[in-house]
Amino acid sequence: MVGSARLFPFVLLLLGLHAAAQQLAPVAVDAAARYSAAHHGTSFLVIQNGKTLLEQYPIDGNSEIPRRIYSGTKAFWGLAALAAAEDGLLKLDERVGDTIPAWQSDSRKSRVTIRQLLDFSCGLASGSSLHNRDPGDRDAIAIRLPIVAEPGTAFIYGPSALQVFHYVLKNKLHGQTPQTYLERRVLRRLGLGPQRYLLDRAGNPLLAAGWQLTARQWARLGRLVLARGAPIISATSLEQCWHGSAPNPAFAFGWWNNRAAPAGRELDFEKMLNPTWSRQSWSGACLCRDAPADLVECIGSGYQRLFVIPSLKLVVVRHSTGGSFSDAEFLRLLLGRRQ
Repeated sequence: MVGSARLFPFVLLLLGLHAAAQQLAPVAVDAAARYSAAHHGTSFLVIQNGKTLLEQYPIDGNSEIPRRIYSGTKAFWGLAALAAAEDGLLKLDERVGDTIPAWQSDSRKSRVTIRQLLDFSCGLASGSSLHNRDPGDRDAIAIRLPIVAEPGTAFIYGPSALQVFHYVLKNKLHGQTPQTYLERRVLRRLGLGPQRYLLDRAGNPLLAAGWQLTARQWARLGRLVLARGAPIISATSLEQCWHGSAPNPAFAFGWWNNRAAPAGRELDFEKMLNPTWSRQSWSGACLCRDAPADLVECIGSGYQRLFVIPSLKLVVVRHSTGGSFSDAEFLRLLLGRRQ
């Protein structure tokens, strides 16, 4: 578990939020909307202090179309993991080998914890082929993949770790499927229903991607962050999403954070994920030096984004068809901090 000493500063920051955050300037919101639209944006939604400041759909004008969020899917399964820990179904720091006996005889797999599956520091090969529509039994394939780095020493982004988690959760539920648990424990409380799970031939969903949500639906996850986990998990559980691992302090449970700002190395996180894991560098990485340190994001391929800034009581959703985009430039425009 994350120690109380690590939790305390960020909790103080959240507790210190004033009742109504300073409103974004309309000219800044408009500038960010223009930037998003010019970079292939298909939806743009800004909610601050519970009020919609701007909602646009530049290409089709349709707010009801569910749009792909790709890896934005991961954060919902991260919530399911935190809920399962609160429900006593599992402990985040228990060994995965306690559930998968075959891992007990491997000197490195035997040391992997559930938390390391969820922050991608377990050392398991990425297993990119698991994204395929039907690669076979995803869980079984992921479990058999090799460990390519010592647990806790490398950040390896890909679907394999989450598929192993799916197998663990399935075994902990004793007959209830993880999808059913997710829907009952997480999605219904957010006002959402069953999702596009991309089941394989064994009935296993792809946990790393696949969902489609409208901007308003995705924004409900942002509202949960502003509500400090309610109505699904406690503030203490949610706080664990903002502390990454030693190899990548900027990622955990499907969320990316800006904690290294303002002194960090400003990176395009999506581009940093392109090289192989051994060529990535996450030390001191931040999303935007000019954005608040409590900024967190869900990042989906092609620059699908859910931005949340608790200190500003701000939720922003953006979908796109791909192309170029800069989180940092967009945020500077939105916050009126472009130099």
